[in-house]
Amino acid sequence: MFGKSKGKKKGKPEDNAPKEDSKAKKPDSKKKGKDGDAVVDDESKVKRSDQIKICIGFLLLAFVILMIVSFISYFFTWKSDQSLSNYGFFEAMFNSDIQVENKAGKIGAVVANFFIRDTFGIASFAIVAMLTVISLRLLRIRKIRILSFIIKSTVIMLWFSLALASIFKDSLFMLGGKHGYFMFNGMCNLVGAVGAYSIIIVLALVIVIFCFENSVLGIKKILEKIAAFRVKDIKTKLTNEEDEIDKPAEPTDGEGGDVDTILPIEHAGEENTDEPTEPEETETPTVIDLYQNPDGKEEDAGGIDLEITPVNVENPDEASDSEQPQDEENQPVDEEPAQEDEANEEDMSLEINKPQEEEIVDENDPDEWLKKVGPYDPRAELEDYKFPSLDLLKTYDNENAPIINQEEQRENANRIVTTLRNYGVEIDSIKATVGPTVTLYEVVPKAGVRISKIQSLESDIMLSLSAAGIRIIAPMPGKGTVGIEVPNEKPQMVSMHSVIASKRFQEEKKMRLPIAYGRTITNEIFMFDLAKTPHLLVAGATGTGKSVAINAIITSLLYKKHPAELKLVMVDPKMVEFAPYKPLIRHFLAAQPDTDPQQVVITDCDKVINTLNSLVVEMEERYKLLMDAGVRNLEEYNEKFINRRLNPQKTVPNTAMHHQFLPYIVIIIDEYGDFIMQAGKQVETPIARITQKARAVGMHMILATQRPSVNIVTGVIKANIPTRIALRTQSVIDSRTVLDAKGAEQLIGRGDSLYAGNASVTRIQCAFVDTPEVDAIVDHIEHQQHYIGPYELPEVKTEGGEDAGGGASLDPNNRDPLFEEAARLVCSTQQGSTSMLQRKFGIGYNRAGRIVDQLEAMGIVGPYEGSKARQVMYDETSLERYLESLREIK
Repeated sequence: MFGKSKGKKKGKPEDNAPKEDSKAKKPDSKKKGKDGDAVVDDESKVKRSDQIKICIGFLLLAFVILMIVSFISYFFTWKSDQSLSNYGFFEAMFNSDIQVENKAGKIGAVVANFFIRDTFGIASFAIVAMLTVISLRLLRIRKIRILSFIIKSTVIMLWFSLALASIFKDSLFMLGGKHGYFMFNGMCNLVGAVGAYSIIIVLALVIVIFCFENSVLGIKKILEKIAAFRVKDIKTKLTNEEDEIDKPAEPTDGEGGDVDTILPIEHAGEENTDEPTEPEETETPTVIDLYQNPDGKEEDAGGIDLEITPVNVENPDEASDSEQPQDEENQPVDEEPAQEDEANEEDMSLEINKPQEEEIVDENDPDEWLKKVGPYDPRAELEDYKFPSLDLLKTYDNENAPIINQEEQRENANRIVTTLRNYGVEIDSIKATVGPTVTLYEVVPKAGVRISKIQSLESDIMLSLSAAGIRIIAPMPGKGTVGIEVPNEKPQMVSMHSVIASKRFQEEKKMRLPIAYGRTITNEIFMFDLAKTPHLLVAGATGTGKSVAINAIITSLLYKKHPAELKLVMVDPKMVEFAPYKPLIRHFLAAQPDTDPQQVVITDCDKVINTLNSLVVEMEERYKLLMDAGVRNLEEYNEKFINRRLNPQKTVPNTAMHHQFLPYIVIIIDEYGDFIMQAGKQVETPIARITQKARAVGMHMILATQRPSVNIVTGVIKANIPTRIALRTQSVIDSRTVLDAKGAEQLIGRGDSLYAGNASVTRIQCAFVDTPEVDAIVDHIEHQQHYIGPYELPEVKTEGGEDAGGGASLDPNNRDPLFEEAARLVCSTQQGSTSMLQRKFGIGYNRAGRIVDQLEAMGIVGPYEGSKARQVMYDETSLERYLESLREIK
């Protein structure tokens, strides 16, 4: 009756696990002992392997330096060190009577003599380059394809040895080495000197084409120019012949009419522009519709893959039109022999119809310009960038399917039924859906049972199950059941690998900013589009997995988006949570100009205020670009820019901006409640402005806090951030503050969370991403092709006219209008407090504070000294003289 689930056979829990999981396991996961021991062994092996690679890399680098010194010294000392070749290696090394002048000693002399004289000559420097590349790869300084580089370098080295030997064959200093001389002499004996030089030249062309990809295009252009010059020469000759033929213009045929002849050779060098061009093939995303059975499990037979492919429909009219001129051209050609016969009998004047000139493409026409240069590719600047691979993430046992303990499910179901019956609640059926950490029991009450009565029994059901906390959903949305969520006795970890490697995430094409957050109770991959969210609030008590949830969100974005399409602004008052992401400064991070690379992750409150104000300016500038482009959101703007309908060279009216491809900007603020307590409205105001307006321009904000109280999660923030993720909270009040509903206080922690969005609340187990995984991903991206610096945010000035550094407060044009009156009031009362200016002038705290800062910058009042009053530096008489001098400067 209950405890079973449709679509699965009876048996042990291990029998229900998918077969592919066992195949996907790593061999090290089968070791005896605890899982922690296996992980430690793997990490120790990785560390030992890295140590060996680094040691070998340094040894190779030392040998490279020795080779460079010995090679260079050999050019000057090879004559005096020639006698060293008369001795054996060990005799030469250990005989003190033998002296050498090579700067690298005897070993350097032997190495240089072997490589330069006895093998490849000067081309042996390619071996130095190969060893250098291998050492840099082992030291992880630079990633290069070693095998491809070695093959190309070896081919070039052999050719240079042969070429130098052929050019300097009579030189005493063997520039090509013995290998080059041996190969050249052998070729001369086979094909002669002329044949040998011809082979060397042909080999040079082959090597250039093989080793350098862009050389093919260059050779093609050269051949096209030669062909075009030849065709132009033929046309010139024909034109001269036509001029000579046109001189006798009188008709000689019997009827006295002109004879029109179309020469097909006129079209020999022109392309047929009348042929219809095939439309460009566009990659159509695969749409996956996953059907869920009533139990919430995936059915193999229900997965429907719909692959929509574009169909090229050819217009028959255009095809017929393009074929018709060819027939017309062929008709005069058939009559040409008859005309030639008549021309032999008597003189004839010919009138040549010249073809019309080809129309020039108008670069101001977007359609024509798009056909000529193609669409704009935002990834072209970093075309060699490679996305992180799945092997950077850890895999765990049974990560794709939950472990089902049927005995536990039956016992819990029996206890729920017994408890409900003890209080007079009868049910028709109950079924269980097992998730990674929670099992959902769906109860169908009998007719006449009030749902509120089941909700009131929450504590009694928790007592009977001996559970840490349960959650009752009465009723479940879209179903005629009451849900009871009970934590599993042995919760299962949801790895980030299982979420990122899922088919749904890999094939997702429609979402602009896809986030693979975790798995639901039905073990489905839970994803949402941050671009449609459009902002996100993550709240939960300390230690419930809030930082892991943010790392999972960032990891999803790094796996899916190109650096040209996404920029991140990270704010971290804890100073340690986002520190691993600092190396991404030249790929994904955005910052104000002249930002210290070590401070690209913002930790100071003052810099947070400046950055938020800078983001507001960025938002306003983007709106101006959208307005000038005549679009409503970032997707339409970028699509229009890609299709060459926006001119990047043209200045936007009333601004100094130019149209450009705009990436998404995601602002992530961890523990923003700390900044609210420090700066209050100065932080809350720009956050509110961004969350209110920035959605259309592709700027999205993620706020995280461990204190979801009403003074932190204010009404303004809640109104502009409709999507929220609640991890376990300390009380029902905090749960209602975040979700406007209870339930978050009953979560079990460790990533167990409630996602509130689209008027529904979904329970999700967040995917776990560990610090070594984050470090591996960042290290991979750091060594990829990158920009010269971070994405620059605009510089801003505060409302009082001061810039971010405060230096503008000395500018007389930027002072507050009440500056002089406030200075007289301060000097007359000898009190320089902000509260006094508020009372006397009836202004707000922010404006009064800025006036005091300006008075301090001008030296009228002293610096802030805590509880002590500011010192006033002038009296009324001296102040007037000082103000008069300031007016003269102005």
